[in-house]
Amino acid sequence: MKNEILKYLSKYTVITKEIEKAISESLSIKSFKKGTILLNEGDISTECYFILNGCIRSYFLKDGEEKTIEFYTEEQSIVPPSYGTSKPSDSCLECLEDVVVSIGNPELENETFQKYPQLESLSRVIAETVIARQQKSFTQFKTSTPEERYLNLIKTRPDLYQRVPQHQIASYLGIKPESLSRIRKRIMTKK
Repeated sequence: MKNEILKYLSKYTVITKEIEKAISESLSIKSFKKGTILLNEGDISTECYFILNGCIRSYFLKDGEEKTIEFYTEEQSIVPPSYGTSKPSDSCLECLEDVVVSIGNPELENETFQKYPQLESLSRVIAETVIARQQKSFTQFKTSTPEERYLNLIKTRPDLYQRVPQHQIASYLGIKPESLSRIRKRIMTKK
């Protein structure tokens, strides 16, 4: 599993012996079964995750209905908004498949960054890239019709349709399952 993390980091920097050593020393890998809730609404978030294998869904409850925020898959990080604060989480994290993750926490991060300052700089570069990607995705989502959102999801993340229940995809797109069915039918008729 260490190799997957090093492969990911190599997209952002040259992997030195120091980085390899830092990763080996600070790596905490855990497996969770499908259906495991990693974070409940109202809990204090003390962990962040890097997905090595599997799919995790972030969602919140509104009027008793689950609203999907995001799906996280291989080589994606999850840093809950309340991570590192004492504020209760306003969302949940659920394993949609059996997952293997590398887990971080504020204490481990501080200790690792003090020992290996190069990793702190690398983390900042990665965080900036991820934030820019999320901002672009958010803007695209806000300015798209439901059909455009669906087509974009098929184009950018086609694997989700095999991994995630359709009602959760509809929730993620901001529509009802019946609307998703109509959109899919309309697209199929155009072809």
